[in-house]
Amino acid sequence: MVGMLVAHASQPAPGRRNEDLVISGSTWVAVLDGATPSPGVESGCVHDVPWLVAHLGGALARGLLTRPEEKLPDLVAAAIEETAAGHRHTCDLANPDSPSSTLTVLRERGDALDYLVLCDSPMALRRTGGEVTVVADDRLDRLPGGKPYTRELVRSLRNRAGGFWVASTRPEAAHEAVTGSAHRATVTGALLATDGVTRLIDWYGTPWRDVVGVAAADGPAALIGLVRAAEREHGAPAHAKPHDDATAAWATWPSPQAR
Repeated sequence: MVGMLVAHASQPAPGRRNEDLVISGSTWVAVLDGATPSPGVESGCVHDVPWLVAHLGGALARGLLTRPEEKLPDLVAAAIEETAAGHRHTCDLANPDSPSSTLTVLRERGDALDYLVLCDSPMALRRTGGEVTVVADDRLDRLPGGKPYTRELVRSLRNRAGGFWVASTRPEAAHEAVTGSAHRATVTGALLATDGVTRLIDWYGTPWRDVVGVAAADGPAALIGLVRAAEREHGAPAHAKPHDDATAAWATWPSPQAR
């Protein structure tokens, strides 16, 4: 029996190490986007962001493989706790600037598709009728005062009620994620993307339906090509990085005959 089919692509910002990650199995896929620290920020951690992302992704993959019926928030909470335990003895995990990551998961479980979105790496489900349903955690875009946010504001509201939640050192963040399920038969494809890809929507005005269409027709790498071309042609907002790591995963399912 053939399960979920996943195509993915990931490209670091020019001249930088990639802080994004895609992991997948026969019935699940997850995308993580590590948060690049601001210059001069003391994280209290001897590890860098790619270390956090790799260990968090590995812990989550083990949970998805060995506990396939467990609820996604519980699996994500366990992955955060396992990762934190791996550096609690060397690092100050009480520091609010400890390395962190977004985390988005899609899992096939019988006739259901379970999903979890934590922070700003959204998911788009293409329905059988062609419409697109976007699942997003937009709390980072709704902090008080409007953008550009100060470093102090973000620091004070990270992993706090009334602020926003990320995967870092607090397992309870998993239970603050946006979660839900869709009936498998109503979905023909799913796009998971980091904010380096959703610049196409947020900055350059491309409709979600068109972005999903490119992923379906040409694959995730084509989306990254469009992002880089738009960045070169139009630039970035004054408060933003000119380029970012860009990652997308496109999940589909074979026809019933292929199964």
